[in-house]
Amino acid sequence: MATKGDGPKLLAGDNPQIPKGDGDAPVQAYLDAVPGWKHGVVRRLDELVVQAVPGVTKAVRWNSPFYGVEGQGWFLSFHCFTRYVKVTFFAGAQLEPPPPEGSKEPSVRYLHVDEDGIADEAQLLRWVGQAAALPGWDGS
Repeated sequence: MATKGDGPKLLAGDNPQIPKGDGDAPVQAYLDAVPGWKHGVVRRLDELVVQAVPGVTKAVRWNSPFYGVEGQGWFLSFHCFTRYVKVTFFAGAQLEPPPPEGSKEPSVRYLHVDEDGIADEAQLLRWVGQAAALPGWDGS
């Protein structure tokens, strides 16, 4: 786990600045660089996504890890903010029930995870499974 003096530069909210890259390696670099309580949160998010979607495609874009299904696009991403980790479901409005936080983009919904951790891992797993089955965002 990184601290403020070593590793990648930390941006606002302690979000690591990680170069764009495809595959698990850049995502692991991102996860390794997240400091403090958010480190455990992002590690657990990654574990749960891999559990729910074996063979998930991973990449880092815009200093955030992205998760997708080959040929379908990205279904989930997350980003560190000061008080929470924002989990983005690109087709979140189609999930049942939809994640709690709305977006200016009608199809997108968010889950905010604070220092208390993921409140309902079973629900998160259901959302990830549902999201992976939907057409994803192509990143354009």
